[in-house]
Amino acid sequence: MTEDRQRPRRWLAVSLLAALLFLGLGFAIFRGDLIRYSLDPKSPYQTYKPPPAPDYAKRSAWHLLPTSPETPTAADPPADVFFVSPTTYAGGVEWNSLIGDGRADRIFRRVMAPNYAGPFVRVGRIFAPRYRQAGLYSLLTLREDAREARRFAYGDVAQAFRYWRDHDWQGRPFLIVGVEQGGTLAARLVAEEVAPNPQLRARLAGAYLIETVVPATHPPLPPCMRRDEAGCIAAWASVPETEIDRGRILLDRALVWNANGELQNLQGPALCFNPILGASVDEPAPARMHEGAANATGLEWGARPAFLARQVSARCEGGVLRVSTPKSASLKRSGTWIEQRMAPGFNLFYADLENDARARVAALTGR
Repeated sequence: MTEDRQRPRRWLAVSLLAALLFLGLGFAIFRGDLIRYSLDPKSPYQTYKPPPAPDYAKRSAWHLLPTSPETPTAADPPADVFFVSPTTYAGGVEWNSLIGDGRADRIFRRVMAPNYAGPFVRVGRIFAPRYRQAGLYSLLTLREDAREARRFAYGDVAQAFRYWRDHDWQGRPFLIVGVEQGGTLAARLVAEEVAPNPQLRARLAGAYLIETVVPATHPPLPPCMRRDEAGCIAAWASVPETEIDRGRILLDRALVWNANGELQNLQGPALCFNPILGASVDEPAPARMHEGAANATGLEWGARPAFLARQVSARCEGGVLRVSTPKSASLKRSGTWIEQRMAPGFNLFYADLENDARARVAALTGR
């Protein structure tokens, strides 16, 4: 009798366990889709009311700004650097982030600034505007709403650049640096603000469009072909050399600006700059030439990270930069699903970029 009573309980326990395993397996399989769905603002962009605009006359509208922006001193590095941050806003409610979003600002300070603005801090004064960036979801879909959010973000970046040009620039040599979403916005900035302006163009040491797809046909400025030249574009999007089809998929999904300021799919080849060689060429760069990667996440702003040299080799092939697997565990992606889809918390070409930027400023100034 006791055995007969326990049998239904066992079946119930087995059924519950099976249901839990089924749900767990389903979550593991569809986890990415579920998280992506949670990041979708779900409202049409046509009816969306963006957050208030930043006022670039106020220091609070800038992530990074020199102590005296309008009056550079002899102690300052020789150039200015206009830095457009990669995505730090995950999204979920807004298509475009609020200025001063706490979580987005923390990611910028802890990850993006030390790893991606850091290589240029000894080359120039850093000007990094806050802008109403498109959320991460906008980079994971080709929907028109997402394109609208990215077009909207460009308006802030252009306003910040014009404010820097009119109030802080003082005619100094300058660099433009953009990473991922910021690189796409910086690419349009080069085409619409710098290339048509002879005064700006004459003082541009270089434009670094990091992890950014830029069309190779009719670029607004010539691609960088050697380290001792200025006024050129250094643009690349990297993939692991072990993932054969990754480059094709990346270029197939890439959105670039057309002449009307609209985002469209890439047509034709993409620019590919090799940071190890300092040139847009197809030659392989062996690991012995690699000057140094760095994991600067969490470092105090301005602190110099430890460099890890000879970590990777790289070669431009088919419009993408194929990079070997880093040797150090500190140069491997980690974190949550969302964090792994933002710019990584390390820079494989930190020292290479620092030296490259220094050489281009020297080429422009003759120093």
